[in-house]
Amino acid sequence: MDKQLSLSLRLEFIWWIFTFILLAGVLYPILSAIDDYPFLVMNVIFVIVFVTLTRYVFLLKHTFLAYRQILKAIIIVLSIPLIFYLINEMNFFQTYIDENGMDSFLGNLPYKRIGSLGKYIRAEMLFFGTGSLIIAVITPIRMLISIWRTMNRGTV
Repeated sequence: MDKQLSLSLRLEFIWWIFTFILLAGVLYPILSAIDDYPFLVMNVIFVIVFVTLTRYVFLLKHTFLAYRQILKAIIIVLSIPLIFYLINEMNFFQTYIDENGMDSFLGNLPYKRIGSLGKYIRAEMLFFGTGSLIIAVITPIRMLISIWRTMNRGTV
């Protein structure tokens, strides 16, 4: 394994550790107060997609994907179903909150705690959900530009 790939894989590992620490920090206030959080999987996916794809868009030169054309093409193809999945999950969250309200899973907490935790859940879900959706739309464009640059200029 060449030195550049080894460094890229180490950096990738460090970024995944950072992603999981961020994920734990975002979910800790929710999971410490609620036993059965219905949006846990959706929330984890939003945070991981947001951080990972944002990193690939802005720091592509420093990732293991930099000169891997086939992997970039796979990411372009997989972005289409990912976008539809993220839209569907955002719609599900919004519909659930509109129809059932936050009280459906926050009901046994004190009143002040329901208000603050409800605002936190709504804000962080909308932030990471919208952010992951926007970056999922931008990612295939960035990968296509990178493929073109690599083939025609030899850069990322």
